[in-house]
Amino acid sequence: MKDSRRLHRYPVPDRRVTAFSTTRHGGRGSGAYASFNCTPYTGDDAAVVKANQATLCEELGICEEHLVIPYQTHSCNVLPIDAAFMQLSTEERRALLQERDAVMTDLTGVCLCISTADCIPVLLYDATHGAIAAIHAGWRGTVGHIVSHTLQAMREAYGTSGADVYATIGPGISLEAFEVGLEVYTAFEEAGFDMEQMARWHEAKGKYHLDLPAANRMQLLAADVPPAQIHDCGICTYTRHHDFFSARRLGIKSGRILSGILLKE
Repeated sequence: MKDSRRLHRYPVPDRRVTAFSTTRHGGRGSGAYASFNCTPYTGDDAAVVKANQATLCEELGICEEHLVIPYQTHSCNVLPIDAAFMQLSTEERRALLQERDAVMTDLTGVCLCISTADCIPVLLYDATHGAIAAIHAGWRGTVGHIVSHTLQAMREAYGTSGADVYATIGPGISLEAFEVGLEVYTAFEEAGFDMEQMARWHEAKGKYHLDLPAANRMQLLAADVPPAQIHDCGICTYTRHHDFFSARRLGIKSGRILSGILLKE
């Protein structure tokens, strides 16, 4: 971690770009929200969340109005954040951010964020066209190929190609910890994923384990993102729940990791 215990920062080959995930440290929350929960929609005290967001924005050097946090529903919906969006009222922005699990922009000074607590955050930077995206890839979003959908949306909006992209796969549940039922395994199999690469059978428990980071990496590679331009942080939220929020450890009524990417002005 750099700068503070609040942020885990990621390597991006451009000083104009900041990519990060928040930790559980250095905030004002308590209990299952302790302590640096910056995400609304979780049942946390609104005043505490607001204070944590202010601390985050101060550390990032942006105003709070430029922190974009969608209300996620495990969809594959992608929302472009453009100049017209930034001119809208708070209420109008909130309405547009409903049921969005990926956001993208080519604006500077706007921090795109995704909330997770075992699901996989994926952050994208198009170094050629100066565009970024933040993606919430839970198992439903992953099986729906949300990373592929977002890259296609970036291609249509900004001209992005796979070779342009630097990708970060942030903290999420690991293969060893992600135990699923047969219906989830079957959903991935029917969606065309290489199950030999991303699934393991746990004989003692009679359950499959799935590798969500690997499944999202597959989508990046299929879109021609070079392997050397994909950074997987390798952090399992389930095993490192003292440092990163994990819904499977702490329960649904708990804090969320906020993973964000920002093009500096």
